[in-house]
Amino acid sequence: MLSPAAAPFLRHIKRCHNVTLPAGRIPLLYQGMTIGLVDPNALDWLTSGPCASLLHVTSNAITLPAGEHLRDISTALIAQERVVPFNEWFDVRTPEGTIIGQIDRALIPVFGVEASGVHMNGLVRKTDGLYLWVAHRSPHKRLDPSKLDHLVAGGMSSGLTPLETLVKEAEEEAAIPADIAQQAHHASTLHYAMTRPEGLRRDKLYCYDLTLPETFIPHANDGEVESFHLTPIQEVFQRVRESDDFKFNVNLVLLDLFLRLEMFDKQDSLLLTRALHGQTKPA
Repeated sequence: MLSPAAAPFLRHIKRCHNVTLPAGRIPLLYQGMTIGLVDPNALDWLTSGPCASLLHVTSNAITLPAGEHLRDISTALIAQERVVPFNEWFDVRTPEGTIIGQIDRALIPVFGVEASGVHMNGLVRKTDGLYLWVAHRSPHKRLDPSKLDHLVAGGMSSGLTPLETLVKEAEEEAAIPADIAQQAHHASTLHYAMTRPEGLRRDKLYCYDLTLPETFIPHANDGEVESFHLTPIQEVFQRVRESDDFKFNVNLVLLDLFLRLEMFDKQDSLLLTRALHGQTKPA
């Protein structure tokens, strides 16, 4: 059992693992493989209009005959104003990782396909200890406005690797030059499945650490971030423990960082690691 000091962190894991799949959703199949889980409320969208000829729909499954149909389906549903588009394409993959097509980001939670993203801990080592750059999201963000965030974080757009995504987002969000961003170290990979207002999130997060010099100051570069604040790691630890100020999945990446920094005792560390990586169901 977790100690009283560590138990509050468990709620962040529970929040990001709040669904047991398939959760009443309809499997989306490609060549016999499940690539997504479709919201039953979207069935009418898929059995009428242009989509009817692009998918084979039954009460038990939805079959995608060809991967290239995903773009046509996205375009059709956006034209019908079923969703508000992000105008950003994400790759859809088989369980083995083969890219079969692309979908507009807005439809990812509707179709329940796995999406990938990157999160980077921007660390600064000072004489008095370790600090973390914390971003304050813009109040105009479509998802999770005004929440606290990582120095760099973003979804992995079509055609990009995790590191390429990191370098791109670092320049766009925090004006971090590519030669510095490329020094980031891939520390871990996290998975979760959760229901949110926008639908089902099945996310894969590539987590990076980057140690920055004290002299480097990030700058909000694209309007997605309102400001950056260099914060002692212990203060970040307490804020994650005691509040929900950080964006929901940022808490998982920070918890992973705290575990790697050995900020918990041995027993708490073991139990939280198992829960974080899905080796045990959060109690």
